Amino acid sequence: MPKPKPLTVETLWKIDRVGAPSLAPDGAQAVAAVTRHAMDDNKATSTLWLLSTLGGKPRALTQCGDKDGQPRWSPRGDRIAFVARREQQGAKDETPQLYLIAPDGGEAARAATVATGVEAFRWLPDGKRVAFVSWVWPELKGAKAQAKALKAFKDRKESGYATSEAQYRYWDHQLPLGRAAHLHLMDVDSGKLRDLFEGTPYELARAHPDGDAFDISPDGRRIVFAYDPAPEKRLDNCYVLAEMELATREVRVLVQAEGWDVAGPRYSPDGERIAFSAHHQGLKHTMPAQLAVWERGQGKAGGAWEVVSAEWDHEIHPPLQWEDDGQALLFAAEQQGRCHLWRFDLPERRAEIVAEGGWVQGFDKAAGTLVTLADAIDHPPRLSARLPGEPPRRIERFNDELLAGVAMGRSEERWVTGALGDPVQVWVTYPPGFDVKKKHSLLHVIHGGPHTAFGDAFHFRWNAQVFAAQGYVVAAVNYHGSSGFGYAFKDSITHRWGELELQDVEAATDALLAERWADPKRVFASGGSYGGFMVAWMNGHVAPGRYAAYVCHAGCFDWTAMFADDAYTWHARELGAWYWDDMGKVHAQSPHAFVAAMATPTLVVHGALDYRVPDAQGLAYYNTLKARGVEARLLWFPDENHWVLKPRNSRQWYGEFFDWLARHDPVRAVGGSGQQRKRR
Repeated sequence: MPKPKPLTVETLWKIDRVGAPSLAPDGAQAVAAVTRHAMDDNKATSTLWLLSTLGGKPRALTQCGDKDGQPRWSPRGDRIAFVARREQQGAKDETPQLYLIAPDGGEAARAATVATGVEAFRWLPDGKRVAFVSWVWPELKGAKAQAKALKAFKDRKESGYATSEAQYRYWDHQLPLGRAAHLHLMDVDSGKLRDLFEGTPYELARAHPDGDAFDISPDGRRIVFAYDPAPEKRLDNCYVLAEMELATREVRVLVQAEGWDVAGPRYSPDGERIAFSAHHQGLKHTMPAQLAVWERGQGKAGGAWEVVSAEWDHEIHPPLQWEDDGQALLFAAEQQGRCHLWRFDLPERRAEIVAEGGWVQGFDKAAGTLVTLADAIDHPPRLSARLPGEPPRRIERFNDELLAGVAMGRSEERWVTGALGDPVQVWVTYPPGFDVKKKHSLLHVIHGGPHTAFGDAFHFRWNAQVFAAQGYVVAAVNYHGSSGFGYAFKDSITHRWGELELQDVEAATDALLAERWADPKRVFASGGSYGGFMVAWMNGHVAPGRYAAYVCHAGCFDWTAMFADDAYTWHARELGAWYWDDMGKVHAQSPHAFVAAMATPTLVVHGALDYRVPDAQGLAYYNTLKARGVEARLLWFPDENHWVLKPRNSRQWYGEFFDWLARHDPVRAVGGSGQQRKRR
């Protein structure tokens, strides 16, 4: 049997990427999208697969599509609906459409032609209708008028985007010009459509109007949804909860409290309660999303609500799912660098872990059967089923054969004493076949956010195993400000970005350099987004020579110029002031104000389609280093956003990354001259 080889970029892109599951009503089968990439043609295809929770070989359900996604089993179990762009009966979809397919196979059929497309959907309990999201011109009435407007927009010769809106782009795309995200009803057999928000001021979130933004009552008579009531839509506005009677389209607001932001509503099995996430922006923008429940009754809007997880110092992640008895809810929540699936008991106000991470990426439960999608640093996402009274069991083996020939490095969770004397978590991943008696280089991979975490997860864009396979000991510090370690830890960096985080990274460097295997001349730091900010910050605050080189991907460099981003309305909350009110405070947290001290060689990476951290940030950083005579290299992608998503571009990204580090590694560079060795 051949000896396992370390994980390469080419192998990374051969891994099948499994999506979130949807269970049949009887719990016997799950359906999930599986995405496969081809390095040769630089493309991805997604197909649907059926997986038995009782045992049995997975079966491909769709084959003719290009990107079949968002599969949901119908309440009656007779059909599976999904969103795709396909060609059918000579007509090729210009926008994503809803398709239906029987679970025993056959040809998928387009349910209707929606000119403005289908973004996300949910089944109604009767299994005959779906509620879906589509971006429409709110002043127009009827599907024909929408289709006509869409054609006129596509046929226009002008390319300018003119707007007076405060929110007009998000991550990597302009928001549809002059349009709003409306909820619609579709009869899947007749194709009959109805815009539920037509002629009303209601619309779903402009940022990401997905299937978690609304829910249908168990009797099919009502829809609950979250919307922004402010006249001017902004990314930092607080959303409220409203309910619509489908027969009359009458809407009443259920939850609207000053400073509270709500999301992810879900009806209880009896329809008398609605669970949702709520966080109190009025207190502070860093407040956690907590579990709340509205109950129908005599109070305001015919009911009252309360936060039920107030004493539990965790942040919940929608989607929420009720247990059948209505006494508990399932959801994912982080805890110290892992993300578990939790069951929150409402009568006892107590949370318990149902499925441990790694990192739980998705789940569904039906008829007592639970299916989870979870990964870890040493393996990509896998689907497992938990039947009542039985241990968890894998229900797919998509990547087992491929990864059988791959040697994964060992990962361990370590703790160091960081800023403020607090314990700080560090994930350390060692190269395959690590020999403690030999000297190794140390590579920091600093996560973004800042209010996220580097978890026990298989990250395709910043993969610890691929880094370790090159011989680096990889360190990922969950610095102050990271999520999953309690609210006080998360909020501690507010209005003083860079200060505590740097102390934490430095504490980890000190601790790891004390190991016998560590070579102090071969220490590197890299990061993306806020992690990119951190390595730029380090360049201005850490003495040259401590780190041999930096890699700054999509990093924030100048907080004043960052006002070109899509999240500019958050800046004062995060930094403590608007730049025009207190330039000194803003500059005190901005790497560009410390360029006089920058001397460490840096690879700067950015994408032109990045609207969260506009590419001018990376270009300004690179140009500044060049102007100051600091060794620097630029990798700029005209077709990538905040992340590098195309297979060929990813291969180039990893290649430039490793070449840059090797160039500044006295062992890897020939004779220590900086001349790069031939890439392996």
